[in-house]
Amino acid sequence: MTADTAGCNGQTPAAGGPLDASRLTYQFTKVPRAIPAPNSPELWAQSEATDHMILARYDVAKGGWLAPQLVPYGPLSLAPTAATLHYAMECFEGLKLYRGVDGRLRLFRPDLNAKRMQKSAARVSLPDFPPEQLVLLIDALAAIDAPRWLPKDSVGTYLYVRPTMIATQPSLAIKKASEALLYILLVCFPDFDQPSGSLGPPPGDAENKPKKDLGLRLVASNKETIRAWPGGFGNCKLGANYGPSIVASAEAARRGFDQILWLFGNEEFITEAGACNFFTVIQPKHSGSAQLLTAPLEDGVVLPGVTRASVLDIVNELFANELEVVERNFSIHELIDAVNNARMVECFVCGTAFFITPVAEINYKGQSINVLPSKKAPCSLVARLRARLWKIMYGEIQHRWSHCVDET
Repeated sequence: MTADTAGCNGQTPAAGGPLDASRLTYQFTKVPRAIPAPNSPELWAQSEATDHMILARYDVAKGGWLAPQLVPYGPLSLAPTAATLHYAMECFEGLKLYRGVDGRLRLFRPDLNAKRMQKSAARVSLPDFPPEQLVLLIDALAAIDAPRWLPKDSVGTYLYVRPTMIATQPSLAIKKASEALLYILLVCFPDFDQPSGSLGPPPGDAENKPKKDLGLRLVASNKETIRAWPGGFGNCKLGANYGPSIVASAEAARRGFDQILWLFGNEEFITEAGACNFFTVIQPKHSGSAQLLTAPLEDGVVLPGVTRASVLDIVNELFANELEVVERNFSIHELIDAVNNARMVECFVCGTAFFITPVAEINYKGQSINVLPSKKAPCSLVARLRARLWKIMYGEIQHRWSHCVDET
């Protein structure tokens, strides 16, 4: 493989068509970027990308997707009238590239991320693409940059993978994207299980609040602050879902909380926590198995998380004899009732960045609700899920969800 070499399927780089990873061309950097030190401020800033990125341009006038390119990481050039800057025509994904216990590179269920990005793109009138081609492009970038940025002796670490698509046509007309850019980055992320200097409990409350290392502290949203709604786009990974929530999230952090527990409707149904899916395990009021509760996907309010799907699959496969999986609307009041009647076993959130993290406290209208795992629980579900998923992600066990990446 040499710089500026094209794929060998007979097409010229200028010809448009379906997105095709086999047409990828390579231009390697001559100035390698500095790698941030472990647990450094630069790492926690989540802004340090690897040496290269992948660009794939779409142009209706040229027949569709042009040949994708692997190029040195650097700034993008956009016209001030680019549609993405005005009409939020943008979508993205997030997944991790893991260095396994056997030294191999792995992605975790990247097919689900690619299919979700395809759905998100359609929601904001961005061009379609074959999901499997996106996975192949991620593989190509990982194969080039991982040997330096995620070396074989860094077992148990990862890089964050960020595919993004934006509408680039230089026009203020509100219309379907006629030009677009798909780009893929690998970014250095911290280990969120390690201390980050995050805020402690509010002043004066330190003795009455669970310690942060026991779990997250959530504050319930108010009725004036809504993250997503039925018929909206909360089930797609769009920047428009995240930007408007930052004001509320910053206020929650100022008050000493880690995330917002997003409620919806007059019933105050629990939907998500921050940008994570939310789960709780409760004992039924009458006899029967404990229930693993999480919000449903049907109304489009909740993001169909890859980790969420994996949690449900694992519980159904391995723990069905002790837990009943229930996907339905449930309110903050139902959760409080379970706590007050000693039926709440544990709560946790899950997502790509935060993995699976227990919840220690929920603050609802100034009332602190302790949701630390029940001492009656024989073994924390969080611990078992984390152990199972970690083994799959890092290759300790062979599993159909593990996608190995060959290095150059």
